[in-house]
Amino acid sequence: MTAPTTAVPRALGEPAPTAPSPAPARSRTVPAWVWALPPVAVLALAFLYPLALVVQQSFTPDEGGGVSLDPYADVFASEVFRDALTTTVWLAVGSTVGCLVLGFVLALVIAFVPFPGGKAVARFVDVFLSFPSFLITLALLFIYGSVGMANGLWTDVTGSADGPFHFLTTPWGVLLAEITYFTPFVMRPLLAAFSQLDTGQLEVASSLGAGPVRIIRQVILPEALPALAAGGSLVLVMCLNEFGIVLFTGAKDVTTLPMLVYSKAILESDYPAACVVAVVNIAISVGLYSLYRVVSRRAGA
Repeated sequence: MTAPTTAVPRALGEPAPTAPSPAPARSRTVPAWVWALPPVAVLALAFLYPLALVVQQSFTPDEGGGVSLDPYADVFASEVFRDALTTTVWLAVGSTVGCLVLGFVLALVIAFVPFPGGKAVARFVDVFLSFPSFLITLALLFIYGSVGMANGLWTDVTGSADGPFHFLTTPWGVLLAEITYFTPFVMRPLLAAFSQLDTGQLEVASSLGAGPVRIIRQVILPEALPALAAGGSLVLVMCLNEFGIVLFTGAKDVTTLPMLVYSKAILESDYPAACVVAVVNIAISVGLYSLYRVVSRRAGA
């Protein structure tokens, strides 16, 4: 038999003994890098791997012989490539400038000039952003094409065999089509910036005798500069990579970098040269996109 245990009396004011706390359970939280694996794998298979193949092919001549810079030397020495690069840059810059000017004027009218249907027009700008680029080009062809409405009306009135409008197949036609399509991409951030502008500043400036031009230059334009910079950067990047507009206008003498990639790969089967042009185009696009992100971050977009 075991001796009975007796409870030891506690002193007055002595705290009661506490039971030992259980050991903490192991955390079952999944590490963050595990959740990042699926999207990284999809990105690698859908984008990074094809991009790596393009870069690899750009260093591989058709004659074989391993890695070589000969494809880059041949493409950079080509007059066709230099002309395409020049055409791409001036079309992108010209379209961006045109979109900035036209978009700023149209956004001013929509935001500050009351007229019936102004809100509907502002909503249409949002819808316009979803339109494909070739749709705008086809609309211009129906109006200004060789057998379009404008030339048809001209021949009906004058009786001549041909109309005067043939600019759509020139670089100026491509420029017009790109400005028409990309202007809403500038208007959207401008309208958002104008909606946050304190109208009291405009009233004070007007009461002090400032005219409309001075109000635009000294009050509205400083507030619109971040939105203009963000919208202009985005348009510049998209114009640099535009393919559908140039293709659908039928401008045979207009060769941009995307058109040169198509020509080298599909028409000539010169895949190393096509990959070289694609790598150059990607490098320029990534640089401009980085600039766009910096400008958008500073603009708060």
